This record gives sequence, structure tokens and C-alpha cells, in this order.
Amino acid sequence: MDRITPQQRSKIMRAIRSTNTKGEVRLAKALWHLGYRYRKNNKKVFGTPDLTFKKLKIALFVDSEFFHGKDWETQRNRVKTNTEFWQKKIERNKQRDIEVNNYLTEHGWTVMRFWSKEIEENLDDCVAKIESKIVSRAKRPLKS
Repeated sequence: MDRITPQQRSKIMRAIRSTNTKGEVRLAKALWHLGYRYRKNNKKVFGTPDLTFKKLKIALFVDSEFFHGKDWETQRNRVKTNTEFWQKKIERNKQRDIEVNNYLTEHGWTVMRFWSKEIEENLDDCVAKIESKIVSRAKRPLKS
């Protein structure tokens, strides 16, 4: 049984963003401040990564812990309402993430995924990992 009314639940769910989340914005601003230029939510790249460096073929994703099932095996039982819907949805999201990673990797892309909490707590470490990948990809010739 839900503790809030359907109208309240609807308002809460409408407020959840799929693009320009706090984690994405923080990461994007940090990279922009360092002089890196990227595309946001590029629909021309399979999976619509949050940030892309197309010439270097680097795709960045910022995943929310709930919707992308972080520690799903232990967390799946935390969902108390509409359990069947949420478990199917999150498991499908996890499967889609794997499919996107595989597709992009097979086509020469480097895929980097970060949890939103990881960005919130260790932004500098995340940026350093990305910078390292940018430098290494820029040094070697890319295949088309």
C-alpha cells in the first residue's frame, strides 16, 4: 500500500529528470571548465549517451542508482509498492545498458559509466578518469 496519494505520486514521478540531472550537469560543467568540448544527449550515437566526444569515440553515461539497479541483487527487495513493475523495469534498464555498452564497444567506442553518487562524492576522480581516457584516445589513430 502506497503511503501517499496517487496525485502526490504523480507529481513526484513527473519531477524525475531523464536528462540534465544534477550529476550530468556537474560532470559537464567540470569538463567544460577544463576546456573539453562535447555533445550532450547526442541522438545520433546509439544509446543516446549523456556526453559524447565523437571524434575520440568516447561515450559517457551518468546512471542513477535506483533506475539502473546499483547493487540490484541486494536492493531489489527494497521496492515495496508496484513491485512487479519496478523489478521488470529496472532489470530491463540493466539489460539495455549492457546492450548499449556492447554495441558501442563493437563499433570502436569507449564507454564510461558513472553512478550519480560517484560524481557527487568524487567528481575530481571521475574527471581524472575521463581526462586520462581522452588523452590516451587522442594519442592513437582512430578507425572509422
